[in-house]
Amino acid sequence: MATDPFSDILNLVSAETVVTGGITAGGQWSIHFPAEDKIKFCAIVKGDCWARLEGKDGPVHAEAGDVFLLSAKRSFTLASDLAITPVPAANLFTGDLSKFAKLGDGQDFVQIGGHVQLDPTSGGLLANVLPPLIQVRAGAPQATVLRWILDQLVHERAEELPGANLALAQLAQLMFIQILRAHLGTSSPLATGWLRALGDKRIAPVLRLMHSNPGRSWHLEELAKAALMSRTTFVVRFKTVAGVPPLTYLLNWRMRLAERALRAEDVPMSTLALSLGYASESAVSNAFKRAIGIAPKRYREAARKHHQEPAP
Repeated sequence: MATDPFSDILNLVSAETVVTGGITAGGQWSIHFPAEDKIKFCAIVKGDCWARLEGKDGPVHAEAGDVFLLSAKRSFTLASDLAITPVPAANLFTGDLSKFAKLGDGQDFVQIGGHVQLDPTSGGLLANVLPPLIQVRAGAPQATVLRWILDQLVHERAEELPGANLALAQLAQLMFIQILRAHLGTSSPLATGWLRALGDKRIAPVLRLMHSNPGRSWHLEELAKAALMSRTTFVVRFKTVAGVPPLTYLLNWRMRLAERALRAEDVPMSTLALSLGYASESAVSNAFKRAIGIAPKRYREAARKHHQEPAP
């Protein structure tokens, strides 16, 4: 398959989607969720509700088949009527987020929720390009696939089939990818960054080239040719959508790859230098120190020490 920068970045940030629990509600109800340092998703299986996100102007209405992605560290409320005083979510789940909380008779509304775990070091590469709230409505073109995924999630939870936990994890991951695809295909302006660059038909082929061979000494002329643009026009457009010039993007991506290798692998510096397009260990070490602020050897030692320390 062709190089896929989208998959490269999701793998780099170790994005892992987890289904935690949900809500069943009937009658009048309202729940308040505290701000958390996680990307959260919320899928409406049955009924409808109102959602209000802290700091966002006005509430949004959601119906069965709608899916939310909340990437900001903000509290939010789900309710049949936002005028009702909300119940704190902690009172309903009492520390067990894997269960379904029930309000009233639970006959009118069903919601499934979860969150996306990201690598604490590199996760900002994804989190920082997402808006506070993404809503994919049931009537959107991308919603057909999301509805199928949602139906499968409900089926797996209800039937307790062999391998259900693994199936739920895979389905949740697919849902997250589909939400990001829907966001990428939206007509609304995207935040400056790599995700917007992937949505640009002229710039996306250039990202695929750089990701396919990050160690190559790419020149602006050949990258501009891939974008079917003049060099000057290409550089301006790339910086407009990606937020940085093309060769700066390439340098940043190389440094991300170097960070991952230093954290996870016992790769010799000479091998790392070669894979990233540097002529020597000192060249890659100097580039890494300028970009990250610490020498590769010290970075690796700190990463290993952190990994070996027992969790509190």
